[in-house]
Amino acid sequence: MADVTATVVRLKLSLLRNGLRQSGGRRAAFVVSAVLALLFGAVQLLGLIMLRGHAHADAVAVLGAAVLALGWAVMPLFFPSGDETLDPTRLVMLPLRPRPLVRALLAASLVGIGPLFSLMLLVGCAVSVAHGAAGYGVAVVAVALALLVCVALARAVAAANVRLLSSRKGRDLAVLSGLVIAIGAQLVNFGAQSLGSAGLGELAPVADVVRWLPPASAIGAVHSASEGSYGTAAAQLALSVAAPALLIGAWARTLTRLMTAPDGSTLQAPDSAARSRSSDGAGLGRLLPSLGATGLGGTPSRTGTVMARSLRYVWRDPKTKAAWVTSLAIGLIVPVFNALQGTGSIYFACFAAGMLGIQMYNQFGQDTSAFWMVAMTISSPRDAYVELRGRALALLVITLPYATLVTVLTTAMLGDWPRLPEVLGLSFALLGAMLATGAWTSARFPYSIPQEGHKNVAAGQAGLAWIAIFGGMVSAALLCAPVIALTITLNVSAGGGEWTWVLLPVGAAYGAAITWAGLRLAAPRTAASLPEILTAVSRG
Repeated sequence: MADVTATVVRLKLSLLRNGLRQSGGRRAAFVVSAVLALLFGAVQLLGLIMLRGHAHADAVAVLGAAVLALGWAVMPLFFPSGDETLDPTRLVMLPLRPRPLVRALLAASLVGIGPLFSLMLLVGCAVSVAHGAAGYGVAVVAVALALLVCVALARAVAAANVRLLSSRKGRDLAVLSGLVIAIGAQLVNFGAQSLGSAGLGELAPVADVVRWLPPASAIGAVHSASEGSYGTAAAQLALSVAAPALLIGAWARTLTRLMTAPDGSTLQAPDSAARSRSSDGAGLGRLLPSLGATGLGGTPSRTGTVMARSLRYVWRDPKTKAAWVTSLAIGLIVPVFNALQGTGSIYFACFAAGMLGIQMYNQFGQDTSAFWMVAMTISSPRDAYVELRGRALALLVITLPYATLVTVLTTAMLGDWPRLPEVLGLSFALLGAMLATGAWTSARFPYSIPQEGHKNVAAGQAGLAWIAIFGGMVSAALLCAPVIALTITLNVSAGGGEWTWVLLPVGAAYGAAITWAGLRLAAPRTAASLPEILTAVSRG
């Protein structure tokens, strides 16, 4: 057993060392990230120690341990490539029994910057609430148990999802990690602002519950022992001991199944595949135009075919999905969070239409080299117009109800119902302007989207991306000038407020008209530039 553990730990160190040998840039990135992580950990450690004696230090320490455990649980799902030893199926051909392998992998998990950072944070949490010999004695045990719970939790979650992490859905999840971090940062910012105005006392009710959940229960035991509540401390320590035992047991059972059972996640029975194809055609196809119309002989119309293809990209392509989900989330976060903080305006609801309108830009880039199949079906400006129209309609299927929902929700939170029609009208006009400019820039400034990695622009095409996106957004704002001017006029003129409802039909009609004009203008350019577009979008 000791030999297996030592071998796996050496393997972990070898993987780290060999990874750093690949390039100087990777070594520099590792050193910088390690220094920053340790500096941040040191700052957190000092900050927690300075909380000693504060009335709510125990609440901060308990919740800090809980948040740390949450990070250990979810990080392997979003960054599966961060630790090569997270995938035990790589060892499936070796003559290893599950339990010795569990011990070895558990020991290897304690090697790295992450465990050291966690240890610093847990030490700070324990010291901030420890008082007296009993408190410090329990703190030594509590820190070790809390770290063990974090590591065992990460391993158990990673093992349970290892099939997912090595599949296309797992890669989709990794691509969406930036979104989760962005949303999490907004939530942390909102929580910090709330605490700044209400004080740390707001944490106490939550901490009273969390202190009974491992590994926060270990820190809770330190506080209880320091206060002389030895029975409570013993119960919390018992929970902290039981948690890693249960997690390691579940991990061992999952590991046994992974090492002995075949992977059938990529296999599909013929009848299931047939049902899947049938449901695709019967489900999505029936909901799309023609707007449901079909061609001669009952064949689907080009508009419906283009819409189905575009919506499948949104659902299946990792980069397209990530872009859409990010836009959906940010388009909701900005107006809602500002409304919650009492500093928002109902006009922030237009942010939703603006974020989703960006998806019209670089329409052909998402096709990458497969665009040649689309290009073969375009032989005239009319074909190009129908292609662009189908893509715009696919975007509207999601954008129109979403922008309406965000606007109504923001209005309800602010209680400014009289302005609902004019904000909806502005949103529709802005969306139409972005569809129009997006269609034109897709043909004029196409660029490739790499399929691998986290980059959204191929090397050497960053300038095209900046011109397409920011130039198009400025043009869309200028195209919305008539509706914006009408809105200002009605709001500042005497008695004009009674006519602001007119902005809803005016904005909707203007958005539809400007979209139609933009598609018409972009169609000839698209038909004439097919070779250039194909060359540009195939570079990735």
